[in-house]
Amino acid sequence: MEKNSDWGRALGDPLFDRWPRDGQGEPETPALLCNCKSLDLGDELKINMLEAYGIPCLKIYPGDGSFGKLILGMSGQGVDIYVPQSMLEDAQALCEAQPEAGFDQE
Repeated sequence: MEKNSDWGRALGDPLFDRWPRDGQGEPETPALLCNCKSLDLGDELKINMLEAYGIPCLKIYPGDGSFGKLILGMSGQGVDIYVPQSMLEDAQALCEAQPEAGFDQE
């Protein structure tokens, strides 16, 4: 993804305010975490989990996915989830973690 200091600002998205800055005060370069198919709301669950751990997420619908999301409610090509480059390893570790067995599980 090319570096563009205007992303997020045009829509007045609070994501722009939460995104970490580099040494020059520009938004840090986004790194691709994964592509999720939007069939089971896995993308929203993953984004909400990452946001709960303080990792901001940028969603981009590849190809004509924005149109599909608008018309059909889901993108046929899924959604690409980007996180700040400096937080990529933490985001990957969180996404790969397995839940611990709880009291109700044996």
